[in-house]
Amino acid sequence: MLYILRTLIRKLPGIVIKLVPLPKWETISGFGAREQAGPFCRKNGFKSVLLVTDKTIFSLGLHEKIMTSLKENGIEVSVFSDISSEPNLTIIDGGRTAGTDCKADAIIALGGGAVMDSCKMIAAGGKLKNRKSESLLKKFLFVPKKTIPLITVPSTAGTGAEITVGAVVTNRKGNKGSTVIVGLDVRAVILDSELTLKAPKGITCACGIDALSHGLEGVVASVKVPEEDMNKSMECVKLTLQNLPVLIQNPENIEARQNMCLAAHYGGNAINKQLAGYVHAFAHSIGAKYHIPHGNAIALSILPVMNLQKEKCQKHLAELSRYCGLGDNAMSDNDASDKLLDAIGELIELCGFESRKGRIAKEDYKSLAHAIAWDSINYAPPIVMSNQQITTVLDEINQK
Repeated sequence: MLYILRTLIRKLPGIVIKLVPLPKWETISGFGAREQAGPFCRKNGFKSVLLVTDKTIFSLGLHEKIMTSLKENGIEVSVFSDISSEPNLTIIDGGRTAGTDCKADAIIALGGGAVMDSCKMIAAGGKLKNRKSESLLKKFLFVPKKTIPLITVPSTAGTGAEITVGAVVTNRKGNKGSTVIVGLDVRAVILDSELTLKAPKGITCACGIDALSHGLEGVVASVKVPEEDMNKSMECVKLTLQNLPVLIQNPENIEARQNMCLAAHYGGNAINKQLAGYVHAFAHSIGAKYHIPHGNAIALSILPVMNLQKEKCQKHLAELSRYCGLGDNAMSDNDASDKLLDAIGELIELCGFESRKGRIAKEDYKSLAHAIAWDSINYAPPIVMSNQQITTVLDEINQK
């Protein structure tokens, strides 16, 4: 019955996402670019800013250049750094209070996905002052006249959360839920490679593979998008394949760091325009069940999922392969797509992710298949997998 439902509504998410107004932002890029936060805020007439970050970034002092920049431009700044976990209602409550206390007319989000998602909800709650944070956790949260303006400064090169309209938040009962914020107002995105420079290899690789998966799933999604958006998804994959190996060998290569920031950014665009697919459905369910970090779970899932979908989306994979310089026009689509998947496999191996062979218990297959099937309803994959096909993919993942 669930398979029939998913088949009937498979195009619905792609239709709905096109109805959601997306933010329009200015992109500021470069090593140390976060020092441009002050001039940007002054130019846009912001008087008081709430700078939101996590405890680690705060302890490392990575927020200080932003604070100095704001103060030099005559802008008052308050700091909220009580984020040490995934977004939850306690964090949102604290952020809303901090924003009200300083009368913030803009919020700067400095950090990874947890900070970004927290700030989206804080910015929404700042405009919906009479609503409790619990009431904000809806599938679609409508914010009339937009949220408090956001300037996002990602500290990792992976999630693309600096521009995505979705936020994942844990409620009071400990359950995660995804909210699409209709009216999210991202005014600027600052891509500063300096923030990623000291990231450990494991973090760099996990974030990079996550970014690649966003672009890849965007390319094969069943949502039709303008050529510009398709090119960004393909560029996301190309930039990752070219630059992540460089960083594994030379972590201090600033050009490669900046290129990975751009790849992640383009991946965020793919999520907004083309959604994700079964790679994420598998990674979410397996990661939650076995407490595997998201990027690692993506690395486990990406090739088994793409191998099963290959016949259906071979034309797109071949086009992407040629765009990345792996295949050529003399190759068949089958050979070109194989070149691409081989290159992704080699990159995953180079990253050195821990093997999970035999880690998925056979007795968990049924519950995992059910969770994966339900999660896939939110996306726009090229096919709808039956439970048998999901089990086939789980078997392949279990052999890695």
